[in-house]
Amino acid sequence: MGLDDKIKNAAQDIAGKAKEVIGEHRGDERLEAEGHKDQAAASTKKVGEDVKDVFK
Repeated sequence: MGLDDKIKNAAQDIAGKAKEVIGEHRGDERLEAEGHKDQAAASTKKVGEDVKDVFK
């Protein structure tokens, strides 16, 4: 996994966590769900990149 990919995934994960917390604080279920979705997408990308790294 390249450094750029790691940075992008970390940024997406952090943004997702922020959306989740803000959504919880405001009572905005849509924003909270969007935060969960962003975190899951970042996690999925990381797993995919880790699998590619294993087979290099």
